Amino acid sequence: MSTFVKIKALRPSLSNSEAKLADFTLNSGDKIRALSSVELAREAGVSQSSVVKFAQKLGYKGFPAFKLAVVDALNEQADTSLPIDELISSNDSIELIADKLQLKQQNVISETRKLNSAKQFECAIQLVKNARKVIVCALGSTFTMAQDLTWKLQKLGIPAIAQVDEISASSFIATMGKDDLLIVISNTGTSKSLLTLTNQALDNDCKCLAISRYGNHALAEMADATLYCINEGEPLKHSGMLSRTSQAYLIDVLFTSLAQSNLHWQKRVDKANENMQVLRSE
Repeated sequence: MSTFVKIKALRPSLSNSEAKLADFTLNSGDKIRALSSVELAREAGVSQSSVVKFAQKLGYKGFPAFKLAVVDALNEQADTSLPIDELISSNDSIELIADKLQLKQQNVISETRKLNSAKQFECAIQLVKNARKVIVCALGSTFTMAQDLTWKLQKLGIPAIAQVDEISASSFIATMGKDDLLIVISNTGTSKSLLTLTNQALDNDCKCLAISRYGNHALAEMADATLYCINEGEPLKHSGMLSRTSQAYLIDVLFTSLAQSNLHWQKRVDKANENMQVLRSE
């Protein structure tokens, strides 16, 4: 996984010192090639110990390994044919806004893919396959993703519902047991109500699949498996455009993999599509 992808995914949850190092790495990564840990600390305005801790937080043993990873990320970035991803401004034409959004969404899908290994997808797929029934919980704009995932699972013939109301979700979870699955979609992984629902599900021995941001947070620690979505700056504040793009990609990979793994489920999808065509023709 690219170091830059890791840093951008973790950026919202970093401390002040870590954020300074993250921004320096993302904006001036080429300078790190020639810097020692002491020099990087001085350039970023943090302590040397902060540099070492930052490298370890990213999963590296120390600064030398982090430095090599940055060089690899720079080389990977140089190989890309994508143009520079510029910020959307009030002076942009509709055509330019459309082009920039397309580029941003392409980058988000690419980075989401890099955050998730085949093993992570396999674990998520197995949880769904083993589930007797599924409840998908989410809040705010993310609930549209919960509805989309629920609809796709229903097309496979998997009993699934989506709940945005915490009381209704809690009541449904009370009927669930060890053969059932809770799927939680959360941008932050720290929502108190979603964590409470997850605790209730775990108390009933339910399995839990999380779709949330990369990094260490309460939801990821509680879940049996986690698929990581991108949670970075949006073109418009609180719009959720890029986070939904990331979540939609994960949901589509999950749905397609499930459908392709089981001939009976493929036939169910075909039958569901036929039924919808009949309804639309009436």
